[in-house]
Parts: sequence; C-alpha cells; structure tokens
Amino acid sequence: MSLCSPPNLRLGALALGMSILAATATAGPREQALTIHSRIAGVPPSTQVLTQMSDLIEAGNTAQAVHIAMDNDGFYRATLQTWITPWTNREMTAFAPLNDYTATVMGLIRDEADFRDVLVGDVLYTGADSLGLPPYSSSNNEHYQALQQSSAPLGSSLVRRTQSQISEVPAHATAGVITSRAAAKAFFVAGTNRAMFRFTLLNHLCRDLEQVHDVTRTPDRIRQDVSRSPGGDSRVFLNNCVGCHAGMDPMAQAFAYYDYEYNAATDPDAENGAIHYNTAGDVDPASGNRTEGKYHINASTFAPGYVTPNDQWQNYWREGPNAILAWDPTLEGGGTGAKSLGRELANSGAFASCQVEKVFTQVCLRKPGNAADRALVSDATAAFAASGYNLKQVFIDTANYCKGE
Repeated sequence: MSLCSPPNLRLGALALGMSILAATATAGPREQALTIHSRIAGVPPSTQVLTQMSDLIEAGNTAQAVHIAMDNDGFYRATLQTWITPWTNREMTAFAPLNDYTATVMGLIRDEADFRDVLVGDVLYTGADSLGLPPYSSSNNEHYQALQQSSAPLGSSLVRRTQSQISEVPAHATAGVITSRAAAKAFFVAGTNRAMFRFTLLNHLCRDLEQVHDVTRTPDRIRQDVSRSPGGDSRVFLNNCVGCHAGMDPMAQAFAYYDYEYNAATDPDAENGAIHYNTAGDVDPASGNRTEGKYHINASTFAPGYVTPNDQWQNYWREGPNAILAWDPTLEGGGTGAKSLGRELANSGAFASCQVEKVFTQVCLRKPGNAADRALVSDATAAFAASGYNLKQVFIDTANYCKGE
C-alpha cells in the first residue's frame, strides 16, 4: 500500500476504525480509561483523572483521553525513557542514564514533530536553561544526568535546540540522533563505523543484518578488511559474508568522516569522549585523505578490496529482495554523508511500519500477532504518514485499539 495514496489512506482510516471496534472487548469506559492511563503513563490515574478520561471515552473521544494520559510526566520519565534508552547502547539495556539521544526522541514525540527528523534533522533537545543544569557538553553527559536527577517534569523541561549550534558537528553533517553524542559513544567508538549502520537499521527499520541478507548484490564496495576466503574457503564469503557486506558497506560509507574520540589511557570507558567530524581540508594520517583511518583497518586482509575515498554512499538494496523495505522512489538512492542516508532510511516504508510495531508492543504489551493486529499496524502506518509522521498519533491509535484488553 502506497503511503502517499489518498484513496488508500481513506480506506485505511475506515479499516482502522473497524479493527479498533473488533479489538475492544466488554470492558467498560472506566476500565478502558484505567488500561490506557496505566500503559501510557506507567502509573494508575487519580480518581479525578479516571473519571475525566472515562467520560471522554464514553462520549467517543478516546483520542482526548489518551492525550490526558500523555500529559502525565510518567509518559516521559517511565514509558518513553524505558522504551527509547535501549536504542542508545549496544547492550540494548533500559538501565542507562538519560542522554541526548533519548531526550531528542522524547522531544520530537512531545512536540508532535515530523518523526523523520530523528534520522535527518539538525536538532537536539536539552533541559531548559531555567533549571540551572550544567551546560550541554559534547564531551560528557552531566547535563542529562542532572536533568534526570532533578524533580522538574521531564516532559515540559525539554527544549528544542539546533544541534550544529551546540555541538561540533556542522549543520550539513547533522543527522538527528545518528550524530548525537550518545549514539557516537555507542556506535562510532573504535571499530569500523558499521555498528552505526547496523543499530540504526535495527532500531529504526526493525531489521537486523540477518533479515536483510542478500547474496545477489554486487560486492564491489566491500572493504579490504573482509576476507574473501574465511578459513581458506571462498564459499563462506560468497554465501554468507557478502549477504550483509555488499549492501551494508556502500551505505556505511556515509559515516566515513565521523569518529568518537577519547583518551583510552585515562578514560578506558570512553565516558568523556566527543563526536568528531572531519571537515573539508582535514587529512587523517592513517588514510591520507579526509576519511577516518578506521575505514582502512586491516587493509592487508584483502588488499584488492574497496578503499574508501570519501563519504559517498549508495543503496544497493533498492533492488532485489530488500526492495520490500519500500524505498522512496522520489529519492535517488545515493548521496554523501549521514544526513542524506538518514533521509533515505527515514522515508522508507519500513521506517514508518517499524515505529508503529514498536509502539504497538509498548502499549499493548505484546507483539502484533493475529490478523486484526496486523490490520491495525498496516492502517496505523498509513495514518502515521498521513499525519506528517506525528508519533503521538500512533500512541493514540494503538491505545485505542488495546483499551478493551
């Protein structure tokens, strides 16, 4: 179903309403209000709020009832923080401090902004200046730790900033949370920058590399550090390694100028490092050009392999089995830098459906399973796109669907 097709969106809205009615069980408005508030805010409502919400539900205005639940700061401090934090670290744990990645996702949701900015925008959310917090820093997380420890309502304390004005990343190189400090610390640190691509794919398109494995793509952009005959057997490369690297390496090239720099001798946990971006004229001594030296790690593994000269990326997955990710036909499928790659990913059908599936799991406390669930996800995905990628609308649709459970 095209995300931009008005007839389909009208049919999707009708089907969405029908699937919600089908999913609503015999629970009355008061029970439904209790379910919605507990799942959205993470805490039961007060008696006054419960009555207010149940009256709205009985009057057929469930959307407003959900908005009341989202106004509770538990929606931010409990539900959203627990939901988003695993995206910000390799361990995928919710038990990590508040950081600029988590705060930015929260802010975009609160402001009902175009959620595609999460991978594209020159945007970063911080705490308000009036709170007296340590200033935002590119080299530590003290600002957000102080915000988390404060008694200020988190939902109303976040302020939208221009990322390039408070960080060291120039405007053209910003890419939403991809270029946040927390993401850099987790996914640009050491390694070869492939981790940033893998975790962006996993967190925002709901696919890990095994799920996009395709051995039919041309392997011409696979880097030198990948052996073409692991263990002396080229069949392993042709039937396994190439399935990920042929598509991943050309796209991970978008991150060729990024790194996370820290002093390993005095800061082994990389707590005080900062994102670094090679601007025009910078020359990395290991690569001899603007590309970060990490792109030339283990170059002798397969010397004839691809040598990364710049940050020009290409999406080989627009053809073949991964065309199912529904890439935007109005985009070129290639470009330079993280921002244009973020735009490619954020405008895919897989990005939109991934957000809906994740919200469904968070609100309904289960993954979509039956035919009615799948219909809801499909229709809510179309509604998400039609709303200008307002993720609050997805919370409303899924809470409405699951309120009778």
